[in-house]
Amino acid sequence: MSALNTFDFVLIGGGIVGTATAYKLSLKFPGKTIALIEKENSLASHQTGRNSGVIHSGIYYKPGSLKAENCRVGREQLVEFSMNQGIAHRICGKMIVATNEREVQVLDEIFDNGLKNKTPGIKHINAAEIEALEPSVKGLKAIWVPSAGIIDYVAVAKKFMELVLVSNDDNQLFLSENVIDLKRRGEEIDIFTNKQTIKARKVIVCGGLFSDRLAKIDDIKLNMQIVGFRGDYYQLLEHAKYKVNNLIYPVPDPKYPFLGVHYTPMIGGEVECGPNAVFTFKREGYTKTSFNLKDSLQALSYKGTLRLFAKNWAKGIEEYRRAFSKKLFVKELQRMMPSITEADVVATRSGVRAQAVGIQGQMIDDFKIIRNKGITHVINAPSPAATACMAIADEILEDLG
Repeated sequence: MSALNTFDFVLIGGGIVGTATAYKLSLKFPGKTIALIEKENSLASHQTGRNSGVIHSGIYYKPGSLKAENCRVGREQLVEFSMNQGIAHRICGKMIVATNEREVQVLDEIFDNGLKNKTPGIKHINAAEIEALEPSVKGLKAIWVPSAGIIDYVAVAKKFMELVLVSNDDNQLFLSENVIDLKRRGEEIDIFTNKQTIKARKVIVCGGLFSDRLAKIDDIKLNMQIVGFRGDYYQLLEHAKYKVNNLIYPVPDPKYPFLGVHYTPMIGGEVECGPNAVFTFKREGYTKTSFNLKDSLQALSYKGTLRLFAKNWAKGIEEYRRAFSKKLFVKELQRMMPSITEADVVATRSGVRAQAVGIQGQMIDDFKIIRNKGITHVINAPSPAATACMAIADEILEDLG
């Protein structure tokens, strides 16, 4: 297709999954035209640009799940792509630290997962080995994960799109355009934005925090809904950076899909601590007082949200207290690193995670892709979606042609 504003493929959403899919389409179908629509004035403004910047190893995820397989394959593709394109990244390794006997048991289960998931090079290390690698960390036992690393995901997303645009003069990027409706018309799909109508033969929706609403305008009946969880970060001050050499993670609570408050040395030289996980009253709300009436009503009138809260009220209160108290946040950091003090850290940024919640109040932990008459919807792409983005794109491309 080459008519004005008519394309073979149109992607909705300019985060890491949308841009990776556009890139993979340009490789597979070099003669086809591709457009990407992003509602913000730049790419990767939300989940992609506000996460920890970690290249995950795939050690945690249920063997055989889309998460496990796509993380393993996607990490390999991402590292190779970044090396070839000169994107800043570092494979620094990660330590998952158990600080009590209960966590040691969970740690062993994670290690078994890692073996089944073919996570390269993992090994158990004891308290003395922990201290040798990270002198400020105190733990009973840990897993050393050499394949984990850090990267600039915003740079990755922008590079994906840059390569798409140079691969075909007819490919286009539409920024600051919000998709408000989708209509099928014969062999084509009309995409109505706040500025224009764009036509496509196939559409791929990577809507992140708004994936469920975009599915709804395509008349898809979902048995889940997106609920936003804000994560706040602190940053080590210059005098305390020496305390962290590598990625340092706690043993996560197996009841939740969050990995816990961790230490992350960033590509820019900063060292971040976080995030926590609290319900947010606005899907793209990055402050403690962010509020949107529509987002709040939709989340709080959904039975799944209420059931989730009912089952996890104690954990929710604990997270909220920590969100409003630097003292409690630092106390959590001290579990692995007793020497950290409030004087060592300063509050910095936050992000919001799109968490799919089922009608029974269960957190949907795996990737979810729905194909509907020429429109592919990525409904749920939680962490490690950034690491797995190129493998997720391969999954999306399987039935496209």
